[in-house]
Amino acid sequence: MLASATSRTVAKSAASAARARLAAASTIPQRRSYHENIVEHYENPRNVGSLNKNDNDVGTGLVGAPACGDVMKLQIRVNDDGTIAESKFKTFGCGSAIASSSVATEWIKGKSVDEVLAIKNTDIAQHLKLPPVKLHCSMLAEDAIRAAVGDWKEKQKKKGEKAAA
Repeated sequence: MLASATSRTVAKSAASAARARLAAASTIPQRRSYHENIVEHYENPRNVGSLNKNDNDVGTGLVGAPACGDVMKLQIRVNDDGTIAESKFKTFGCGSAIASSSVATEWIKGKSVDEVLAIKNTDIAQHLKLPPVKLHCSMLAEDAIRAAVGDWKEKQKKKGEKAAA
């Protein structure tokens, strides 16, 4: 009978200790970590800055996401042959938005304005390993690229019209 009482006491103590560990674990906040690609581009962003938006060879894309408050400005300087020679960005937003901007500016340098239109938000999201709640950041980057190219093309069209007049 003594052995039986002792085993019940040990079992109760073990169950009590397990409940205490479970309760303590549930009060500790869960820590999520971002992929190293996001962290690298957030901590060491490439091509931060701006170009003169009034230059004819510069295209500017300014886009925002009202839901989260992220705002991204991406600029391109395009050579006479249509190749992007330089790209810059300024982003007000979360680390994922900054990382998406940084990656976008890296990817578009050296490509033609038509080639960069093939860059999709899914490409940026996959490269950075963005979590689902941050996919809008890669969408902003794609939109900013398109807007910058569109602005540059509009300037070229106006420049051509002035030359013809």
